[in-house]
Amino acid sequence: MIKKESRNSMRIMRHKRIRNTISGTKEIPRLCIFRSNTGIYAQIINDETKTTLVSASSLDKELNLTNGSNIEAAKIVGKAIAEKAKKAKITKVVFDRGGYLYHGRVASLADAARENGLEF
Repeated sequence: MIKKESRNSMRIMRHKRIRNTISGTKEIPRLCIFRSNTGIYAQIINDETKTTLVSASSLDKELNLTNGSNIEAAKIVGKAIAEKAKKAKITKVVFDRGGYLYHGRVASLADAARENGLEF
């Protein structure tokens, strides 16, 4: 019988491989994405001090989202993370897709963040 790895364990392995080459600094922090069935989350992280500088998610009350697991919600979260980053004087980030394919919700969040002023 062939044993198949779960999708999430394969994603975690991909994410570990990506994280070997990507890290955030004080000047250029890391924009990390997590995608679940019910929402999408974005954090800007300084890996040198292991602190989260800015975060946004589809569960935030001020975004008023009824469905947090679609492309429109990802665009709104991308815009929110870019605006919060501007307030924190962050302009450049390194994009960490979290082992997910650059497609759908992940791509729309990244595009919305780029359109609203983040450079990566």
